[in-house]
Amino acid sequence: MTRSETPILATEAPETHADWRALAERLRTERGLETRAYVDDAFVAAIGGETFTTANPATGEPLAEVASCDAADAEAAVAVARRAFDGGEWSRRAPGERKAVLLRLAELMEAHRHELALLDSLDMGKPVSSAMGDMAGAIGCIRHHAESIDKLYGEIAPTGEDSLGLVMREPLGVVASIVPWNFPMMMTAWKIGPALAAGNSVILKPSEKSPLSALRLAQLTREAGLPRGVFQVLPGFGHTVGKALALSMEVDCLAFTGSTGVGKQLMQYAGQSNLKKVFLECGGKSPNLIFADCKDLDRVAEHAAAAIFHNQGEVCIAGSRLLVENSIREAFVDKVLAAAERMQPGDPLDPASFMGAIVDETQHARILEYIRRGVEEGATLRTGGRALDGEAQNGKGLFIAPTVFDGVTDRMAIGREEIFGPVLAVFGFDTEEEAVRLANDSDYGLAAGLWSQDIDRIMRVTRRLRSGQVFVNNWADMDQTVPFGGVKQSGNGRDKSHHSLEEYSDLKAVWMSLTPAP
Repeated sequence: MTRSETPILATEAPETHADWRALAERLRTERGLETRAYVDDAFVAAIGGETFTTANPATGEPLAEVASCDAADAEAAVAVARRAFDGGEWSRRAPGERKAVLLRLAELMEAHRHELALLDSLDMGKPVSSAMGDMAGAIGCIRHHAESIDKLYGEIAPTGEDSLGLVMREPLGVVASIVPWNFPMMMTAWKIGPALAAGNSVILKPSEKSPLSALRLAQLTREAGLPRGVFQVLPGFGHTVGKALALSMEVDCLAFTGSTGVGKQLMQYAGQSNLKKVFLECGGKSPNLIFADCKDLDRVAEHAAAAIFHNQGEVCIAGSRLLVENSIREAFVDKVLAAAERMQPGDPLDPASFMGAIVDETQHARILEYIRRGVEEGATLRTGGRALDGEAQNGKGLFIAPTVFDGVTDRMAIGREEIFGPVLAVFGFDTEEEAVRLANDSDYGLAAGLWSQDIDRIMRVTRRLRSGQVFVNNWADMDQTVPFGGVKQSGNGRDKSHHSLEEYSDLKAVWMSLTPAP
């Protein structure tokens, strides 16, 4: 390894608040941050020379000036990716050989997991303990898809003796992956893992709000042995480099996680260009249904609170709509309030902090505006509802208290629109039919939760919920073996599991005419 590739943690892992602060200082003074784009196996400035500032939302302090790529950079990277794909060093490499490279990448991510987690915590404000959980998921994702490569078979069609029909899978070509800021490393792994495993060349555009871990990952992909041009990283803005990738005639697939509004724009760009495949995982306003027959209300309330306050509520599948059977509603909401009190934000580098900082001033203001509208529309504010900018960390940073509204109706903005913050909207219901109606009365369909001990009810309601995934007596306790994605305006793609690997490949049918035996 070169000096820049050596883990900054060679011995003990950080455990305490002081340990993580010391690691952050070592990262700043010993290595510094990679801020250039990664194109054609080299770190380079943006062609136009532009940069943007990425800041630490917990302190307000600038972290780095990062290359701001635009259309010229996109064009250059796409040309490199196409050349790499057509050259076949990766796309035509034997599956077992691709597997070995990706397993090596997973090993390197494991070795550097504290540094990668720290970058995500510093960059977007998430608690470092949460970022470490993300790293476990990211590493597991890369390993899962690496191990899957040589276990997906083609097909032989049923034919007569005079023919042979084959169905083969081939990589798509050049894949542009646009990932969000809320789970930077985990979302990156969800996109690039199956795309690389299938043999594609990948151009990653990280969010301008959290680009640092993606650029560090690029160094690791080079060390892992990915061929030149197979993986590139273009930091920058969606309306510049993101749009250019989406409109490119040489990009074969666009994989996106983010807002529904941007997802709709990307589909239009695909139609305006080359009809590239577009896989979208977009917004959510997920219902969490609590029936009176569920067990252990204290435990369920803890899970219901975590479902919305984890990662500051900046989660696409956040359980932001809590639907509670009225016979237990008052007691259950009191328990949720008690749980919320234990989930206050704090310094993201303190492993004891459940919540961290809001990613930037724009999102901070957006959340507070929704809270104001909730009060104005007549919902009952039970807790929170205020900024904690002067309290959570020495009077600095962007923090909002866990917020719970009761008495929410489906006509209120806080009950219908995705807020992407620590704001819970509580609804009441009396019957199973009413619960299902409320749950499905949404433009979104990304996730849903259901808490009950009645197996008949569980099966009935699960089948009727219009959602890409349903969590029964848990919230988001899933792993790499099941697909992740939504319906309705929550998108049309699937991350994770072998289903995502299939999305990054095309089917080719081959029909052979055979000479009959003499």
